[in-house]
Amino acid sequence: MPTIDLERAEEVERRHQLLAAHLKNRGDDALLLRQPSNIAWLTCGGEVRRPGTDQPIAAVFVTCEARVILCHAVDAPFLFEHQLVGLGFQAKERPWEEDPEVLIRDLCRGRRVASDTPHPDHRNAMPELRDFRCQLVDSELVKLRQLGRHLAHAVEATAKTFDHRETEAEVAGQVAHRLLRHGITPVQIQVIADGRGRRLRHWGFSQQPVERSCVVSAIGRRDGLHCGVARTVCFGQPLPGLLDEHQQTGLVMASAIYFSQAGWELRETWQRVQRIYEKFGVGDEWRASDQGQVTGYEMQEVRVVPDCPYRLSAATPIYWHPSVHTAALGDTIVVHGESTEQVTRPEDWPKLVVHVKGTQVPVPDVLCRESSFNADGRT
Repeated sequence: MPTIDLERAEEVERRHQLLAAHLKNRGDDALLLRQPSNIAWLTCGGEVRRPGTDQPIAAVFVTCEARVILCHAVDAPFLFEHQLVGLGFQAKERPWEEDPEVLIRDLCRGRRVASDTPHPDHRNAMPELRDFRCQLVDSELVKLRQLGRHLAHAVEATAKTFDHRETEAEVAGQVAHRLLRHGITPVQIQVIADGRGRRLRHWGFSQQPVERSCVVSAIGRRDGLHCGVARTVCFGQPLPGLLDEHQQTGLVMASAIYFSQAGWELRETWQRVQRIYEKFGVGDEWRASDQGQVTGYEMQEVRVVPDCPYRLSAATPIYWHPSVHTAALGDTIVVHGESTEQVTRPEDWPKLVVHVKGTQVPVPDVLCRESSFNADGRT
């Protein structure tokens, strides 16, 4: 049986009190949480998706006095014996064949309710809940660092060891296997081989073999938190242009990391990033794909766009993933008061060290592996 985590229980209680104070300030009687990200935040990492799926199996009804899990009886053992042990949640269970909306309507009747899901009778609480989620505490940063290490290892180990001419799908399967072994849910996996990313920046993977090079990237979730990473590997000498494109992308990446500063609005950071694209002659490349996002309990809490007014604060995680033509980099960082921390920093991997305002910023370089090509280009 899982043991009770007293520190986690105390933090859940603190978050309940934050929500209770917020309900009083807004004149609400209750808060209905149905989004897994908000429930994961309140429960400090509790999972309310049915194992092996993305299907939510519970909602949480919060008042100033209580926090109540609403679920089917068939799902209660998973929730209370594995996800929410000793965290002070009450339960309202119904038979699996009963529509869960019946219970929710009964609880909400006669109350002023705020909700994280659009509903004509409920006040929209989504914006303020995002603000609560994005304020990570020390225990969450510890979990994020551990997630970052395991995620980077899974991607790097796969890139180092997959066989030449294995398919993109086979490589993706190896990444997924390594993630699942560490309790990480693969949210997104991309294996983009042989220049396909020039036109298909959001490619997933296919049955095509990896002939010369590929970008391997993944976003994973554990304890409710998300993290992303991307690495590039080639067989033999890189194709003409790849190293130049990768270096340009590395300069953009280093600038994004350095200028992600507490107190800055994201559009201020973006101005510096865009300037690097322009300075090195690839000024339109940022338009080919999204560049990054504030991450956390949602894979994308805030999208980085040129005019984004979101103000960064300490303990904010960002997944930066710029690209230039066929080259792409990706690392997750955490903004601190005076610096930034790369939680997926390359370790046993080639590094490109970029100097930004006198500060060394290491970013991942291209890993070149032995090629099985003959002199005439055939395997």
